[in-house]
Amino acid sequence: MAKPRPTGTQPPKLTFSAPGHVADADALELRPSDQREGERYSDADLTDYDLSGTTFMECEFDSVTLTEAQLRGARFVDTLLAASFAPTLRAGRSSWRDVMIQSPRWGSAELFDGDLNSVHLRGGKIDYLNLRSARLTNVLIEDCQIGELDLGGVRADRVAIRNCRIGTLDLTRATCVNVDLRGSEFSVVNGLEGLRGVTVDGDQLAELAPVLAAHIGLVVE
Repeated sequence: MAKPRPTGTQPPKLTFSAPGHVADADALELRPSDQREGERYSDADLTDYDLSGTTFMECEFDSVTLTEAQLRGARFVDTLLAASFAPTLRAGRSSWRDVMIQSPRWGSAELFDGDLNSVHLRGGKIDYLNLRSARLTNVLIEDCQIGELDLGGVRADRVAIRNCRIGTLDLTRATCVNVDLRGSEFSVVNGLEGLRGVTVDGDQLAELAPVLAAHIGLVVE
């Protein structure tokens, strides 16, 4: 797909670089509120583990299962998550800075009230991505299939969603600056007032025209 033409919309500034000098570690030794740095966790099953408040700095997660793991309030800094799996990911109020998330397979991903800065989500499939009331700064989501993307109440600046297929996009009470949706497909858009400050392409505008007309009471004959 062609790259979107430049506009006045500022693109995300991503500063992630792959962690260096990581050492293999036993993920089963992780505990709540741990401070972990420079570790790699591979093929680990962390189902039902309590990792709330844990900080991961310059770490790698490779093919890790996070089913019902409690990540509430966890912090991820300069960290890579590749091919993670979770029917339910519980990470409300978590913090993500300089993070790459590659090809996740998540059912319901609860990242509400989170803080995401310089985060790149690439590929994968997510049934429900709950970012309600999160702060999103310098976030790129691309080449991803998302059943429902809940951006209700978010504060978003320099966010791009590219080449994604999204069933329902909810922007209810969202505050958007430099948010670029060009090149993605949406079946349903809720919270049309949240589109203020969002950049779309001509095809997307044509798709949105009927619902926008209905929203403002415009009669088309």
